[in-house]
Amino acid sequence: MVSQKIVIKNPTGLHLRPAGILCKEAMQFKSLITFTFRDNTANAKSVLSVLGACVKCGDEIELICEGEDEQEALKTLVQAVENGLGE
Repeated sequence: MVSQKIVIKNPTGLHLRPAGILCKEAMQFKSLITFTFRDNTANAKSVLSVLGACVKCGDEIELICEGEDEQEALKTLVQAVENGLGE
């Protein structure tokens, strides 16, 4: 299991478009990919789960990847978030 904390930079937080991009990136990997925010855990492969976390701009989440391609998954998702998830 690998994890990393990261701050969401999108001005509107994880609304539908960036949540969809995050899920699309996460779906490429076999690993279980979740993130924690305010004592809640969300499945990064589920748009509804990501939207339900209500993550806003400036919030810090902890991405957690567990499985055979966990290192690559974490690196890819952190890079996607740092690049603004398409925004």
